[in-house]
Amino acid sequence: MPIDRRDLMLGSFGAGLALSAGAGSARAADTADAAPAQSSFDIVPAGGELDQSATLQIAIQNAASSGTVLMLPAGTYAVGGLDLPSGVAIRGVPGRTVLKLSNADFIVKADGADGVSLEGLILDGGDQPLPEDAALLQANQTRHLEIANCRIFNSSENGVALQGCAGRVTYCEIGKIAKTALFSNDATGLEIAHNTIRDCGDNGIQVWRSEPGDDGTLVHANRIQRIEAKSGGSGQYGNGINVFRAGAVVVSNNRIADCAYSAVRDNSGRNCQIVGNSCSRLGETAIFVEFSFDGAVIANNVIDTAATGISVTNFNEGGHLATVQGNLIRNLFFRKDKSSGGIGIAAEADCAISGNVIERAPGYGLFLGWYKYLRDISATGNLIRNCHIGIGVSADGEAGFALITDNMISGAKDGAIRAMNGPKPVGPDLAESSAEAFRNLAVYSNVGI
Repeated sequence: MPIDRRDLMLGSFGAGLALSAGAGSARAADTADAAPAQSSFDIVPAGGELDQSATLQIAIQNAASSGTVLMLPAGTYAVGGLDLPSGVAIRGVPGRTVLKLSNADFIVKADGADGVSLEGLILDGGDQPLPEDAALLQANQTRHLEIANCRIFNSSENGVALQGCAGRVTYCEIGKIAKTALFSNDATGLEIAHNTIRDCGDNGIQVWRSEPGDDGTLVHANRIQRIEAKSGGSGQYGNGINVFRAGAVVVSNNRIADCAYSAVRDNSGRNCQIVGNSCSRLGETAIFVEFSFDGAVIANNVIDTAATGISVTNFNEGGHLATVQGNLIRNLFFRKDKSSGGIGIAAEADCAISGNVIERAPGYGLFLGWYKYLRDISATGNLIRNCHIGIGVSADGEAGFALITDNMISGAKDGAIRAMNGPKPVGPDLAESSAEAFRNLAVYSNVGI
């Protein structure tokens, strides 16, 4: 029976859409190598006042089963709990097609789907209360997921939550999120790129795994700013990008600023690369590789204004094996409670530190080891300027070995290179005197001016 405009506006299930795929579209769909046809819809937006979930769900199912693209004209649609089946593609008018949360725990969700595409949509949570750890956009065990050019705002919990997914999230804007903008767990081939993420209560992007293992997520060319740590803690929250247990993750060429804790935090990752990021105004350590991490490359990052520039730590938890190369680090500070900060680069085990430039650290340019927690550190060819102590290195009786050579240290107020007993310097400036008194240190060919 034909559906007239009056029926569309008044249906109690939420009218608003009527599929009218033309004969030309049907013929195109019959052609094996043709692109999916676009569906046209006679639509009367309800301005967000009338719940349109039921009718939109029918349209989604019809578009997916017919292989057409569901085109949503500009307007505000009050919807919630929408299921995204395999093969569905939804397109909106960028900046003008708004799906506003109505009477549900999420706006859209894909569960076990293959081939889901969303583009040009605004998902607005309206700050409505959501269950703990819910998200406006959710996907579970979904392959070939494409989320592009969407805006996701005003969530009382999370923005996007992906579980066991493969695909891409690109050119999206995610902001005003109470907890995490984009959370991925157990990804199976994911790219997160060219997004703008801002004003989040806990974290920007989280790449996690339930158990340690290869993940391979690519996180690159995102802009992330103003990340708080409203849930408290000592670093679990307040990070631009947080990697946890995930191996072979590449975090590259992101611009990250104004985070309560770190720009990039790698906790227990394996063979992760943190390369070419621009990081500024961080409340704690700009790039933190910690706990039982196993392999990290930290290279060519620019860090300006942080408590500590780079920390590669937790030898006692098994953390080891890293290269820290070619980073530019400046304007470090002590945290307000004086408990930490003031260090350019800190490292403990199996780490090569080379070719870095560090300027204005009120504590140390390099801090190598901590009491007995030092093993196989080389610090070569670094330039360190205007620090309290240029290089501090543990000389504890149980500490492992360190090689310090060919570094240039300028303007160090309390010595270019000092042996350390915990936080206390001992002995002479080793840039000017022999290190023979310290059985675990090889120090030579350095310049202290």
